[in-house]
Amino acid sequence: MAEKKEIVPPKYDLDAKWDACLDLTVRRVVYSSLAGAFGGLLLFRSPVTRWASVAFGAGVGIGSAYTDCSRLFDGSPAKLATPEITETPAHQGAQD
Repeated sequence: MAEKKEIVPPKYDLDAKWDACLDLTVRRVVYSSLAGAFGGLLLFRSPVTRWASVAFGAGVGIGSAYTDCSRLFDGSPAKLATPEITETPAHQGAQD
């Protein structure tokens, strides 16, 4: 007998979302780390600053992947609250 396989809509297919998210994260971290290593090799002489540029590149990759994965899971990345600006008249000194 043939088994009936349920078809899950792409919106609710978490396995595919996790696979895509992990693939995206690994690729972005590796590529941005390599870019940081290459940039550090060209721009810096000290090994410490070269490793710092690799770490910066990896951080950029992780942040970029996090943003895209949060959109993939129908969330939104954390947004900074913008301060509300109210128009108030400037304080005037004592008037005689």
